[in-house]
Amino acid sequence: MNSKKMLAVWGVLLGGIAALLAFFGNPGNMAFCIACFVRDMAGAARFHQAAIVQYMRPEIAGLVLGAFGISLATKEYRSTGGSSPMIRFLLGMITMIGALIFLGCPLRMVLRMAGGDLNAYVAFVGFVLGAATGSVFLKKGFSLGRAYDTQKVSGYVLPAIMALLFLLSVTTTIFTASTEGPGSMHAPVFLSLAGGLLFGAIAQKARTCFAGGIRDAILMRNFDLLTVIGSLFAAMLIYNLAAGKFVFSFAGQPVAHTEHIWNLLGMYTVGLAAVLAGGCPLRQLILAGQGSGDSAVYVAGMFVGAAVCHNFGLASSGQGTTPAGRIACVACIVILLVLGAVCRREKR
Repeated sequence: MNSKKMLAVWGVLLGGIAALLAFFGNPGNMAFCIACFVRDMAGAARFHQAAIVQYMRPEIAGLVLGAFGISLATKEYRSTGGSSPMIRFLLGMITMIGALIFLGCPLRMVLRMAGGDLNAYVAFVGFVLGAATGSVFLKKGFSLGRAYDTQKVSGYVLPAIMALLFLLSVTTTIFTASTEGPGSMHAPVFLSLAGGLLFGAIAQKARTCFAGGIRDAILMRNFDLLTVIGSLFAAMLIYNLAAGKFVFSFAGQPVAHTEHIWNLLGMYTVGLAAVLAGGCPLRQLILAGQGSGDSAVYVAGMFVGAAVCHNFGLASSGQGTTPAGRIACVACIVILLVLGAVCRREKR
């Protein structure tokens, strides 16, 4: 069992990895963003044509493989599936839509907060409210049903795909890569892979989950997961202050917009979807790495969601949201509220 002190150490290490990747080339306030990096990978594979966000990010492959390796080593690997896979696919898509309205996942939200981006603090309020709404549904009996043991090899599929994507990215030129914009900014390939592997292994051991931390605090008065997140924030804050990258403002933040209501609603969507799905985007990648087929389906939904956002003009930019994005965000919230109300545990 992780002690609070050990959880704080894990969080500092996670923050240190993010800071290292930022120092060596990843976008400063996007040092490690699950939604942004999945979007970049979808672009690299030509799922969308947004030229400035295309790069086969090694960090995502590293996350899955790191969790896969550590779970095998500690005998925590377990191949499971069958818990409402299509709903989980939909939740993955909705999560990506909400994240690209705000321009970041919960991890990037915390990293942006550590850089002084006040827009991320607005989004944090929305994220907490979304996770709290999901917690209310959990108290009222929300459930997507139990997962069942599956063939062991089933859990190997996503790690194998991630390994293949990485190998193809370093040995061939079949993937597209941005020449400008966020997709062109990245740390050296093998440093990114190593950072992802270590991040994935630590996140698996620390059970890191941004939505889960808020859920546990509300439902069980358990603040263990928030300890990890708080120390990650502190580590990145120290890096930004030391490197002169801390800018306390709304305006002028890189790859961010100042439309407060949509920053709030975008992350409200992510917080609610994450609690209903049983974990934030980071946690879903970790669970997929340790054998959860349901989480792998959620991750697939994120990839499709990224393509939908850019192919149909839903994603925000530094200039703000789009009309289609705002409509989609509200529609996603309605869908989540309906799912929360109708998906209940079966009475025996």
